[in-house]
Amino acid sequence: MEIEVKLAVPSAPVARRLLAQAQFHISRRRAFESNIVLDTPERWLYNSGSLLRIRQASQRVTVTYKGPARPSKHKSREELEVEAGDAATLRRIFERLGFRPRFRYEKYRSEYRGQGSGIVTLDETPIGVYLELEGPPRWIDRTAQRLGFAESDYITASYGRLYLEWCRNHHSKPGHMVF
Repeated sequence: MEIEVKLAVPSAPVARRLLAQAQFHISRRRAFESNIVLDTPERWLYNSGSLLRIRQASQRVTVTYKGPARPSKHKSREELEVEAGDAATLRRIFERLGFRPRFRYEKYRSEYRGQGSGIVTLDETPIGVYLELEGPPRWIDRTAQRLGFAESDYITASYGRLYLEWCRNHHSKPGHMVF
């Protein structure tokens, strides 16, 4: 199970300062990520609340399935992920099975660890900067509080949903969330 929340921060330097003050350290350096969300032409996965994604970060390629989210103050859903080989070959395999690229998004991601069993990622996206807290619910709540956030700051929306909201608020036609 993936259990997480996002927190909007004004900038990457502010996020880094908050993380340092809360005694988090970098466990994976900043890297560019390219993500492709796949679905059927009928949008079967989207309509069921699920997601199929191919992510490439440096030489690391992962395929991820995420199931429907369970209602909660934290985003909680099944996540199955496996490292894979070549992203282009994977995409062709999925296309042969009837899946098509539906949405592409990019970000720069750094990973941080501190006390406890959770992980914090710093995501720099074309629509803003976010901290993502992933771990047990109590760890998420304690960590958010240590970073200066309240439950009312929790964001459980996906980057796709946040991008659509950003486009609406900025009177911009949705496309792909890329730099």
